[in-house]
Amino acid sequence: MSEKILIETKKRNELIDITDRIQEIITKNKIKEGICLVFVPHATAAVMLFENADPALCDDFIEHMQKTIKQGIWKHDKIDGNGDAHIKSGIVGCSETIPIQNNQLQLGTWQAITLCEFDGPRKRTINVVIK
Repeated sequence: MSEKILIETKKRNELIDITDRIQEIITKNKIKEGICLVFVPHATAAVMLFENADPALCDDFIEHMQKTIKQGIWKHDKIDGNGDAHIKSGIVGCSETIPIQNNQLQLGTWQAITLCEFDGPRKRTINVVIK
């Protein structure tokens, strides 16, 4: 089965916890066991498993990415001005796979499924495929 989640991001760079939205799909469809693939079909966004308890860590991550991969210095910037966003997305990656057991995503205590926006604000689609 598969479903899409739509998210409207608010900032150029932000991290959004989408764990609850994905867990809702599992609960609604009574998925007892399986594999959940979360895929972001965008070249300037990504998805990762990340700490969800400390908002300062999200700020630290974004700050690190901005310092490491600067905006406005890439050849692609002559086209769209978002070369940094493409590079950040490529480094983080566009998918995560999480096991499901007993109707629950099997995440670690501090893990969250996190949408990474690197070129917002935009409307983003997250594809969720469960087998």
